[in-house]
Amino acid sequence: METKRFLITGGAGFLGINLARHLLKRGHQVTSLDLLDFDYPERPRITEVKGDIRRRADVDRAMQGVDIVVHTAAALPLYSAEDIHSTDIEGTRTVLESARAAKVQRFIHISSTAVYGIPDHHPLLEDDKLDGVGPYGIAKIAAEELCVEARKAGMCVPIIRPKSFVGPERLGVFALFYDWAREGKGFPMLGSGKNRYQLLDVEDLCDAIYLCATVDAAKANDTFNIGAKDFTTMGEDFQAVLDYAGFGKKVVPMPAMPLIWTLRGLEKLKLSPLYKWVYETASTDSFVSIEKAEKVLGYAPRFSNQDAMIRNYQWYLDNLKRFEKSSGVTHRVPWKQGILRVAKVFF
Repeated sequence: METKRFLITGGAGFLGINLARHLLKRGHQVTSLDLLDFDYPERPRITEVKGDIRRRADVDRAMQGVDIVVHTAAALPLYSAEDIHSTDIEGTRTVLESARAAKVQRFIHISSTAVYGIPDHHPLLEDDKLDGVGPYGIAKIAAEELCVEARKAGMCVPIIRPKSFVGPERLGVFALFYDWAREGKGFPMLGSGKNRYQLLDVEDLCDAIYLCATVDAAKANDTFNIGAKDFTTMGEDFQAVLDYAGFGKKVVPMPAMPLIWTLRGLEKLKLSPLYKWVYETASTDSFVSIEKAEKVLGYAPRFSNQDAMIRNYQWYLDNLKRFEKSSGVTHRVPWKQGILRVAKVFF
């Protein structure tokens, strides 16, 4: 592939930095558009535009000379409903309109398997019904609809629906588990732990994005589930991290419904960082078919669930001093544990 300029919206985020590294390694130019500073060692090698995807002037400034847009920016579920709507829907509309005016070659939209809601069957296929749970799920579906409209208007708009992904720079909800593992605690498993819950390594996601940027446009101009190919049960995959931590601790199955009701109450009282889509699906199967991406794109994931989680856990240990006193609502920082910090003493 000849050298291209990629614009990554949300370029300072967890996916953004991993994708920037992926593209730089392959000789491409990268522009990052983000509200936050691009505070990584690669900063001198990219073009940084600090701005808001909800402001057309900021987006147009970042869009200059761009060949391919990768739209990763989003307000995550812990944001307010207002911020989620304005960012995930109106922000997507603004970036699409700017990209269309700039005549970019492709607009790769990073959606989420949250668009499937709380499903009643598995594996999930790309043409299954969409059902948004909460403001985030609803907004992700609306953003996809904008992308489909742009596709119908002649743009090449690949849509990627990744499973929850982990890897270097990923904290967020996974930091809660890693913190317990590091301190030699067992880990409460919502339900029996025998459900199959597919994850994804961020490097495999970057490979999928790059395929959408490089394969024939007619093939790429579609919607693709992306996830790990090799995964076992949630209990086995989380136990692998506890085994790696080396304290001999175990996952502890807990009755699902009483815990779900408790977490619902704690969420309403703002005492728990876990939101509905996390705890309502944690005890059930959750996996998608990646067959379409394998056949059409040539997607070939390299990391199993356990590979991805252990790789992420080791990165967490190696970089703990950088973020142990920080917290927030993005994937770049650990989430506040709230009342879950008290529960830790019992494990």
